[in-house]
Amino acid sequence: MSSKSDNFKWFGEGFDGFPKILPDDCVQYALYVIDAKLTDFDVRQQLRAIQTAANALCKKLLKDFIWQREPFGLEIVQQHGHSFLRGQTNFGDSVEDEWLIVYLLRELSHEFRQSWIRVYDSDGEFMLIEAADALPKWLNPDVAENRVWINDGKLRIIPMLPKLRNARQETLSLDTALTFIQDRKDNLLHSPSIDSEAFYRLQKYPAQIRASLHHGMITIPRKLAYLLHEDAAYISSAVEAFYLRDPISLRALQSHQPLTLLFAPKDFVTVSVKFTKVGYAQLKGQDFQTPPAWSAYFSRGPETRVHPGSEMGMKVTCGFEMLLSDSQNVDKKPVREMKLLLEDLDAGEEQLPSDDSILGWDRIQDDESWLDIDFSEFDKELSGKARPDQFGQGNGFGDKTAQENLRKMVARFEKFVDDDGSAEDADSADDSDDDDTSNASDKTGSDGSGGREAEKEVEFDEDRFASMMRDMMGLPPAVTRHDTQQRESKADPGFAVPAGNGSIDEEKEIGAVMNEIEDELREAGALSLDPLLEEKVATQEVRSPPTAAAPASSATIVSDSPQSSEVSLDEATELDIDLDRVRELLKGVSVTP
Repeated sequence: MSSKSDNFKWFGEGFDGFPKILPDDCVQYALYVIDAKLTDFDVRQQLRAIQTAANALCKKLLKDFIWQREPFGLEIVQQHGHSFLRGQTNFGDSVEDEWLIVYLLRELSHEFRQSWIRVYDSDGEFMLIEAADALPKWLNPDVAENRVWINDGKLRIIPMLPKLRNARQETLSLDTALTFIQDRKDNLLHSPSIDSEAFYRLQKYPAQIRASLHHGMITIPRKLAYLLHEDAAYISSAVEAFYLRDPISLRALQSHQPLTLLFAPKDFVTVSVKFTKVGYAQLKGQDFQTPPAWSAYFSRGPETRVHPGSEMGMKVTCGFEMLLSDSQNVDKKPVREMKLLLEDLDAGEEQLPSDDSILGWDRIQDDESWLDIDFSEFDKELSGKARPDQFGQGNGFGDKTAQENLRKMVARFEKFVDDDGSAEDADSADDSDDDDTSNASDKTGSDGSGGREAEKEVEFDEDRFASMMRDMMGLPPAVTRHDTQQRESKADPGFAVPAGNGSIDEEKEIGAVMNEIEDELREAGALSLDPLLEEKVATQEVRSPPTAAAPASSATIVSDSPQSSEVSLDEATELDIDLDRVRELLKGVSVTP
């Protein structure tokens, strides 16, 4: 997408601060109430009502949901004379969190039809990627900024002015976009086909909210089980701390004394812990060396690893240990809350749960088959050739919907990224394609000769290449092998080059020619560095060799014409020839039968 710096104003031009770049893996959203009849006070009242409705919607749909990194949230702000709701969420590696936010905002737009919502991430207007097949040609990443809005559950697009339709780039400011929506709302573009493509991923919501979570039974210290029972969402911060660990954060696990750790490897309990699927996969796929303090626990015997959640429990516990011990995390909200809970435990204000209490907790163990991906089956899924099961449904990790999702995702992204030209460029490209097609059809005959001609056109012409190299290096034009053969045939009528000679004969022939050339150059003094010898050479008469094959070398100073049979020292020194380089060049461009 076009960068924020396109409208950057320097000092004296209305400087309003340096442009801010949205971090990676972040989605930003803004909700405006646009109604010319409302005062600023009325707008703020409406925004508060929308904010309350958003909180109620989250409590209804996201009661047991866990965000990968940051939750969805809206706050009222005032900027550039506008009051609006704004939010930013870091979704990490969970793209599903980003589309969940789009779903929540679209639901709010159904309820509040005066609201106009813009959603974008570090890639720009990412919803256009989904709708790339249905977009008009002029709507490309260079001009899409501030043009895409959600209103009443529909995707509405601000059109480009006809007189600027052929402009290479046209960025639309936010103020201009809001003014257009307020004054010319009826001129906005809307297409059901664009809606169906852009919101295709939202069809699986709200059921996808539950499907994006995974429950697993793991063995962890009782103190940690208490924290997770207080708020299951703490697991996301711990998974991130473990997944992004570095040598500094690992220092907290280097102690050989278990009692020095916040979560000592003792008093274990097996509980059901809720993860995001992305987070669970991140933990499951990590190779992790057992910390010194945990080595004693795992060395007690095989009974410590009987439960499959023992190793996963160690990873989770180490993640919490690194999270709470790293000074860089002291300002994070989950860290502050957990430290307060631990302080209450140490002060005796709270008690650890008993075994009987833990037995009353939910004990859910979800199937982990979604982690098993056969890459051969994955390739079949992409090509739509998955083997059906006994019920006629696609098996493996996906079904017909999964196949369609994968194909749509790849096709839309490629089309949207490649479509960076204007409508005029697209038309000219189409015309060019038509011309190429017509030319190709003209060349192709009924007998298929056009195909053979095309093959000839791409064949490598060694002689032409050698001639071009000689011209580029400023060397005299060479005589082709064909000309050499003709001359030798004239000199000796019985001489003829048999067809199909191997490369060995050619190398011998070229070697003989090069030796003759070298001898001539030495006789002429072109290769001599002795000034006295050069003076003698200046008066020496150079004669052409008995054969006519010598001109095949680009280094020869002997011409076929009698008028140039004598070469002066000046002419010889002007060539300044590196014989070894010439020899290698001629070997590289030699003609092979």
